[in-house]
Amino acid sequence: MSGLSFRDLDPRDRYKLLCGVVVPRPIALVTTLDDNGAVNAAPFSFFNVFSEDPPLVVLGLQHKANESPKDTTRNIHRDGEFVIHMVDEALAAAMNDCAVDFPSGDSEVAATGLATLPSVDIKVPRLAAAPFALECRRHVSLAFGPGRELLVGEVLRLHARESLLDTAKMYVDIEAYRPIGRLFGNLYATQRDIFALTRESHAQWLARSNGAAGGKAPDEAP
Repeated sequence: MSGLSFRDLDPRDRYKLLCGVVVPRPIALVTTLDDNGAVNAAPFSFFNVFSEDPPLVVLGLQHKANESPKDTTRNIHRDGEFVIHMVDEALAAAMNDCAVDFPSGDSEVAATGLATLPSVDIKVPRLAAAPFALECRRHVSLAFGPGRELLVGEVLRLHARESLLDTAKMYVDIEAYRPIGRLFGNLYATQRDIFALTRESHAQWLARSNGAAGGKAPDEAP
């Protein structure tokens, strides 16, 4: 099979394939302020961490069908500030409610009854229910056609729910965290089945590989 040429596919089919193949994806529930001071909240799964020095995250922003910017994009263009909230199992339903197509200018936070707390370094409030919140400022935005934009944001401050983060060891309690991941369509995934793989040095890998190659098969006579 020669594979599927994306040049020959409709954009909607490309979207379905990419979302179905690249899974699970972390979810960013992003708050911004509109020009009237209302708190907007919208989820994004075209999202990830990019760099630690400088501390950067990336968001894939999509415009409306008429190519006008959605509320989050417009607000970040104006103020350059936003908060990314990670989504756990407890926040999943509220995150999904924030994806409802509320009229522009309506606050998803007010409509869903989500409580907010003040941020420290930016004006945009953060959601009290989130396990982790990242105060961010726009670093750079790159437009790719009339409907897509890549936002690179600098992380200014991290807020964590009590007991999730050991700041002495910089250790996140993954069992208590319970994050969810985005799949495709209406499907999401929990992260409960966790396993560890230890990264070896090249010397360790060679020693293990050579040991396995020199060993005898289980049914080989001594």
